Amino acid sequence: MLLVRSFFFCGFICLIAQVLLSNTKLTPGHVTSIFVVSGAFLDVFSIYDKLVLFFGGGACVPITSFGHLLIHGSLAHADKSGFLGIFMGMFDLTASGITAAIIFAFFFALIFKPKN
Repeated sequence: MLLVRSFFFCGFICLIAQVLLSNTKLTPGHVTSIFVVSGAFLDVFSIYDKLVLFFGGGACVPITSFGHLLIHGSLAHADKSGFLGIFMGMFDLTASGITAAIIFAFFFALIFKPKN
């Protein structure tokens, strides 16, 4: 049952993104930013943690999870280190994902050539 809930959560996120892209003049960058900010907003009120518990990995995959991880790490380190901990914790939980994205983008840029 958890797999079905995960599938529908990710599908719902994709549905919202497609509706926004099709019916507005927002660019994919705008939609991505909206999802990151909404994930961060939901984590400030501890709603996203409940979504992760209910939907499992389906709530950890979409871009909304990136905003959740940014705020989650910031708040955790702010309790330990004060104001400076906000900036230290922001990249604590997301460092592996950011590093993987940079490395994969580098290798794909070496392998593939642009069409123009």
